[in-house]
Amino acid sequence: MPQTPHIEKHFTAGDTVRDIVIGMSDGLTVPFALAAGLSGAVDRTSVIVTAGLAEIAAGSIAMGLGGYLAARSDAEHYVRERVRERAEVRDKPLEEEAEIHEIFRKYGLTPEESEPVVMALRNRPEAWIDFMMRFELGLEKPDPQRALISALTIGGAYIAGGFVPLAPYFFTPDAGAGLGLSVVSTAVALLGFGYLKGRFTGMKPLRSAYQTTLIGGLAAAAAFLIARAVS
Repeated sequence: MPQTPHIEKHFTAGDTVRDIVIGMSDGLTVPFALAAGLSGAVDRTSVIVTAGLAEIAAGSIAMGLGGYLAARSDAEHYVRERVRERAEVRDKPLEEEAEIHEIFRKYGLTPEESEPVVMALRNRPEAWIDFMMRFELGLEKPDPQRALISALTIGGAYIAGGFVPLAPYFFTPDAGAGLGLSVVSTAVALLGFGYLKGRFTGMKPLRSAYQTTLIGGLAAAAAFLIARAVS
């Protein structure tokens, strides 16, 4: 009797989703707060548009560079730890074998049950190092392209998010009208983004949507009130 092959589907785009969340969250919130603040101080939307575009450009570059440096730091940390682990496997094999037994003990295996694995790894130094990197240190080998991809993803998400609150100001010369449209479009975007973020990150989608919208709204309200008070 033919059997249907078992196919497991796992979500494997965690790093990409994290970068999108980082970029989009700031992209929706910071330009929105800036535009709202300026709307409380000026009447012309041309000033708001100019400042908003400058902020989106600067913010996307800064955020993308931050993502690049963070990914590079992770890669360099992995390399350093691998060099150290290789030296320990070479110079202190008995201590490293004891660590393997300890790792398996946490899974309920006795030293006798884990000994065949230890023996197999002893004959495969690179596999031994791979095992220790993953199960002792919890480190996965980073993608060599990760830094560039992270920078582009975060920067691109920031730009995409930033144009949502700024776009209404392109179509009206009145700052007050632009602010009203910006509030509506950004609130809808924050709700949708927060909901999707919750779906992908394991949070309750409705709770995530509410929190994301609340944070963005508070930031914009604070900026608007401060600008109004100063002007």
